[in-house]
Amino acid sequence: MEMQQAHKSHLLERSKCLMEGLTHQGNSTLLRKVYTDLYITAGGRGDVNEEHEVRQIERASWREAAQDRPIKCSEILNNLSQQLSQLSYQVKASSKQAKQISEQVKPIGIVLTKGVAGIGKTVSVQKFILDWAEGTSNQDVDFILPLPFRELNLMKEKTISLIDLIRHFFSDVKDPIVFTSLENRVMFIFDGLDECRLPLDFRSNPKCCDVTESVPVDVLLTNLIQGNLLPFALLWITTRPAAANQIPPKCVNQVTEIRGFNDPQKEEYFRKKLNDKKIASRIIAHLKSCRSLFIMCHIPVFSWILATVVEKTSDGSGSVEMSRTLTQMYIHFLIIQVRIKNTKYTELEQRDEEMIFKLGKLAFQQLERGNLIFYEGDLRQCGIDVTEASVYSGVCTQIFREEAGLYQGKVFSFVHLSIQEFLAALYVFLCFINGERNMSDQQQTSELSALFRVATLHDLHKTAVDLALQSRNGHLDLFLRFLLGLSLESNQKFLNLLMTETKSQSQSSEQTVQLVKKKIRGQRETDRNVNLFYCLNELNQHAVVEHADRSSGTLSVEMLLPGQWKTGKFVFQTSLEYLDGFDLQKYIQTPEMDQTELLSPDDVLQKLIPSDVFTSSTSVM
Repeated sequence: MEMQQAHKSHLLERSKCLMEGLTHQGNSTLLRKVYTDLYITAGGRGDVNEEHEVRQIERASWREAAQDRPIKCSEILNNLSQQLSQLSYQVKASSKQAKQISEQVKPIGIVLTKGVAGIGKTVSVQKFILDWAEGTSNQDVDFILPLPFRELNLMKEKTISLIDLIRHFFSDVKDPIVFTSLENRVMFIFDGLDECRLPLDFRSNPKCCDVTESVPVDVLLTNLIQGNLLPFALLWITTRPAAANQIPPKCVNQVTEIRGFNDPQKEEYFRKKLNDKKIASRIIAHLKSCRSLFIMCHIPVFSWILATVVEKTSDGSGSVEMSRTLTQMYIHFLIIQVRIKNTKYTELEQRDEEMIFKLGKLAFQQLERGNLIFYEGDLRQCGIDVTEASVYSGVCTQIFREEAGLYQGKVFSFVHLSIQEFLAALYVFLCFINGERNMSDQQQTSELSALFRVATLHDLHKTAVDLALQSRNGHLDLFLRFLLGLSLESNQKFLNLLMTETKSQSQSSEQTVQLVKKKIRGQRETDRNVNLFYCLNELNQHAVVEHADRSSGTLSVEMLLPGQWKTGKFVFQTSLEYLDGFDLQKYIQTPEMDQTELLSPDDVLQKLIPSDVFTSSTSVM
């Protein structure tokens, strides 16, 4: 029909291009050119998961693939769509029966898709819409109506009917009343439930069954989800795991999870993204030798960040300096974005140091509050003008929506949660080394305020380690890795390219290394130990901890198991003479050195100690 074709053309224009990370630098490309399939699984429940999302990614990196049922993005709604088609066909036989079912039936077409920040939920939605608009999949759906929560938030105070809401967002749909007919299959996509600022009160919100009745927007949503409005519509809701429980389980018919890139998909992405095939091959080989970076590449946004760094640091001959730690990678990324800004906005007088410090303060305050998105008032509290944030769009992405009439607003977020955590750690580090402590505007009631009352760098590290270990969901894990990594002199040299007036901090990191190793020995929980091992990696120390017991002639070695999100503990009996001169670090390469292959723990230890001087008994924690 004519209206359907006009709607498809409208959505095709909106979805055909992908803005990778930056919204103000013109980095758009055809979605089909760079799109790489994601690893999506069907099944499971809509349980809330409050763990730090990097920890969830690291767990998923070694979970048995055989336990999952992978599906394609285009297949997310297949089963429910077929069931709904059969039921609507039966109902069409009798208008009386249709009325009864519309009053009694619960929705059977709601899919909840979970995935951590930056894992590809929004891009998957965009690809689904593009395929439908181009006529390549899901053609049994007559209309797709994408309504991101970021846009719905701007109508929080609005009273409106469902029909008028559709008219408001889709001017190409001339007669929305056709959606009430069983002849048309309608699909709503609500992207970003975790960003919802509407009070979705499923218990107290009044019931609404009339698509022409004006009610608050949150009432429209709860009634759509409960099946009171358009009970035969398909609904697809995406969310971060921490917000999954906002939808009552009884309303969800199927749960899917986007896991990001699996290992082959990572390689495919870099070969598509990087035009130079030689550089693409080098980065893939490098990542396979660098565990922490390789795991993070499950997250598409991180893969984009890494590809951006590689592209901008390549000298054109295929030679490129590869980062081996997260801290190095994010420092390079920040330098690149500032250089882009300086090239594009040569007339600006504000120093980069000042703006980076303000963004760091914003990142830290929002990390304290657990916020991923924030508004103009939050920026003003940190002395940031909205125009300034737009200029630094590579670091602070401005999402701007201007609605008709009274509804317009600006919503801000960092490109990814890890960018926010890096800038927050940078802010704390800069406050320390420049002597800005006990600041009056710091929330003294916050547990993180203790970071501003320390006297030495070692005290700062000890306080941060203790705070991270006290966090049950690991929400400070990545922040801690960055804070420790920033203390390395090699990383500070890179920072000096941006922060020319920053005081250098030359204190040895050895105290911190010993502190982290001591904490590892005292920890019984593997979750905590794994992050501490990654902290050692950020300090350019191989993630191995050894302890010699002279009284028993026992050497204990604990290490992160290659290819697994676990630690292993290995115990050896050896001679006291050999024990006296043994130094494990002499035998193991640091993260800065090239690594041609990953050895198993047994292989490593067999190479270290001659077989005639020990007997081995190993146990995995």
